[in-house]
Amino acid sequence: MLDLKIINAQIVDGTGAAAFKGAVGVKEGKITAIGEVSEDAKETIDAGGHIVSPGFIDVHTHYDAQVFWDPKISPSCYHGVTTILGGFCGFSIAPLSKEAAPYLLNMLSRVEGMPVTSLKEGVPWDWESFGDYLSRLDGKVGLNVGFLAGHSALRRVIMGERAVGEKATQEELQAMCALLKQSLEEGALGFSSTVSTTHNDADGMPVPSRHASNEELIALAGVCKNFEGTFLEFLPGVGYFSEETIQLMTDLTVAAQRPLNWNMITAGNQKLAANQLSATDHARKQGGEVLALTVPQPLTLRINMHAGFIFDSFEGWASLFQMPISKRIEKLKDTELRKELDALGRTKGPMRNMAQFEKLTVDATFNPENKKYEERTIGEIAEELGKEPIDAMLDLAISEELRTSFRTPVVGGDPDLWKDRADLWQDDRTLIGASDAGAHLDMIDTFAFSTNVLGKGVREHGVISLERAVHEMTQVPAEAFGIVDRGLLKPGFHADMVIFNPETVGCADVYMKSDLPCDEPRLYADAIGIDHVFVNGAHIIREAVHTGTLPGKVFRSGTDTRTPELKRENRSRSAA
Repeated sequence: MLDLKIINAQIVDGTGAAAFKGAVGVKEGKITAIGEVSEDAKETIDAGGHIVSPGFIDVHTHYDAQVFWDPKISPSCYHGVTTILGGFCGFSIAPLSKEAAPYLLNMLSRVEGMPVTSLKEGVPWDWESFGDYLSRLDGKVGLNVGFLAGHSALRRVIMGERAVGEKATQEELQAMCALLKQSLEEGALGFSSTVSTTHNDADGMPVPSRHASNEELIALAGVCKNFEGTFLEFLPGVGYFSEETIQLMTDLTVAAQRPLNWNMITAGNQKLAANQLSATDHARKQGGEVLALTVPQPLTLRINMHAGFIFDSFEGWASLFQMPISKRIEKLKDTELRKELDALGRTKGPMRNMAQFEKLTVDATFNPENKKYEERTIGEIAEELGKEPIDAMLDLAISEELRTSFRTPVVGGDPDLWKDRADLWQDDRTLIGASDAGAHLDMIDTFAFSTNVLGKGVREHGVISLERAVHEMTQVPAEAFGIVDRGLLKPGFHADMVIFNPETVGCADVYMKSDLPCDEPRLYADAIGIDHVFVNGAHIIREAVHTGTLPGKVFRSGTDTRTPELKRENRSRSAA
């Protein structure tokens, strides 16, 4: 007898093939039959003609800490995600040491927008090895999870305070390689790093990995070569790729003989996209593989000068965010400094387009007298008050100890860009991803990538078929990262499945939800039309409500993953 049978379904199996009517049989966590299923089951669910598909795979999250206080891994679980990967950008929380833990905690808070109080209250911070970290999660997570070993963690554990500002000695590099080797042996899925100028620690200094030489990066990447089922992730920085950047990414993937993915490419600038995608073409010619993660929706960013993320990337602004808040406020009162900051931010550096302060909208205020400014642009407020935009923005922020949240203009908001976006989704040099779920909790809402693809891309804009969209979020990432027996509805595969209504599926409005440890808030959005979600055959979402079941598998490299082929042209997605 089967454990579960889903009947009256429209089956979208993940291959990109046309949907077909039928049933799905499940026993002992695996799919046993598709289409005609005659065997009886302990539980039968009538899909009501809705879609049954493989569970969606989120290939770029920062749930490394959240898994401790929220083992359901929300909101991803409600949006049909059944597998998440973490440990990206070099910001894993394993391996760890007693000395490194406070630094990494505060770095994570600053660079990935997680409240310090929540990280202190919700995470034990008492493991050392990568294997110890993974063992804390075994049997205690609702989704399948896997994590990379991060460069900044490795560097801080081995080099201590020298990790920031210093090059590694040969002895230190050998020790980092040995620690990475141990982490991979214990199940880390690979190695991640960043050199992006947007990544600074709690003191406003570049994070540890940004102080590494290319030789250090290549040596660490090369450790992965000897470990089955591993991959690389790397953040090269903002804007156009130089020849040196493209060659570095190529050197990393070739040294490891593993695919490298980077974050992220967006629709709207075809010249920039062509430049960035050329990194894949270059790497493939030299025997490597470079994959761009493409964000599947317009981006809305919320930024503030208390955390400083994004503001510290404006030309000439970085030193402000190396100061305590009180001193930072005093500096920002200086009229001449304001003029200098305004001129530098607007005219120099890769983030200059974002430093058009009159275009910012006040997203949230904290003082009652400032509520009147919410949902108004800084330009409008400045005109009303007879001030320059820089002064209107800074005066408002200072009145609230820099906590005021500003919303940037939507990146990629033009409806005509949905076609360009879909073209990127289906390019064999990209993967749908870049959700950053679990990070930037007061800043971005890209965690709902799956329901945005289905609701906006498929139904509302019609730029991609339902079958192809499911394919791009299931089989494609599973094959790209070598995830074993997942990503398809196929006999013998693990029963990670979603039942959703194709007529209503989508993402509800974003709102603030105060459910983090210490009642800290985060941006949140509910799913629409996701009826049921199953992980390893167990029901985790029933009629949009979580069952409390935690059946997720903690992935370990070489067991739950296999090394994929590096060259991906003309693979199944191209013909789907």
